[in-house]
Amino acid sequence: MDRWEDYVRRVVPYVPGEQPKEQGVIKLNTNENPYPPAPGVREAFKKLDAERLRFYPAPDCGVLVDAIAAYYGLSSSQIFAGVGSDDVLAMIFLTFFNSEKPILFPDITYSFYDVWADMLRIPYETRALDEHFKIRAKDYDTENGGVIFPNPNAPTGIFMELSEVERILSQNRRSVVVVDEAYIDFGGQSALPLLAEYENLLIVQTFSKSRSLAGMRIGFAMGSPKLISCLNDVKYSFNSYTLSYAALMLGVEAMRDRAYFEETREKIIATRAWSRRELERLGFFCTDSKGNFLFAAHKRAAARDIFEALKEKNIYVRHFQKERINNYLRISIGTQTEMETLVRCLEAYLEC
Repeated sequence: MDRWEDYVRRVVPYVPGEQPKEQGVIKLNTNENPYPPAPGVREAFKKLDAERLRFYPAPDCGVLVDAIAAYYGLSSSQIFAGVGSDDVLAMIFLTFFNSEKPILFPDITYSFYDVWADMLRIPYETRALDEHFKIRAKDYDTENGGVIFPNPNAPTGIFMELSEVERILSQNRRSVVVVDEAYIDFGGQSALPLLAEYENLLIVQTFSKSRSLAGMRIGFAMGSPKLISCLNDVKYSFNSYTLSYAALMLGVEAMRDRAYFEETREKIIATRAWSRRELERLGFFCTDSKGNFLFAAHKRAAARDIFEALKEKNIYVRHFQKERINNYLRISIGTQTEMETLVRCLEAYLEC
């Protein structure tokens, strides 16, 4: 006799970074922004109208879509907004990766790409990073059902030059190519200039990192009107009301304050450079990260041991078990004070 368990979709779930509940933690494990949202966001939050909560939010996310379009010099028909970049990417998988041909992505990258592919029964193949953890454009010059990669990559932080991104696009005009730019504001060049030439390009960004709104869950995609229309068709068939009234209002304010955005972005970049110098002084090797994090391995000490030692001091960083990177730590960039505390703890541990 059949059991209901026989019909459950089996998945190996993605495991997000820890969200510790105790106070006094230095949280450098999930790449959140160490600085608060823009002043306009905080003011708008105080003025939110609770009466509006009895209504459904605008299904087209119009006010936010218009604000994003204006910021990037695009038309609103080129913007899709969703509940964090994770939700936007999942919608992209559902919408565009429907071929019997495998989709392609790097072997070392976000671990939810293969989770989504398995869950949605999408065939996929991974392409190995080179010995310097770089994506090789030539590895994506083959028949496929779509291509997706982060730029900068995660967790390595390594940025691919725009010429190499274009090489992948030019090799794959018959597939949708997705460039996941969650960390682009911390030192790389966006693929936005390529949108005019490549109708098959989708660029995904988030408000969680450079705009300090991880708790609001706002992400967006930029692409040709045809691609965005396809995404909206699937969204409306799945969940019409994705972004809340609060997320829409606060997202608009976050887009308006360019000065604060630049100020906090530059602080993080400066602290990243300082932190890298200090870690290298202590015997770490660091990749040339262009994200709001460092990817570091010590010459002698094991990453797992360092991870546990820091956790005992209420400093949370990220350690991965995956082959080739299991002796690396991904360390989010905190405030200058937080990073100085981290360095002092590492100094004490490595002297033992």
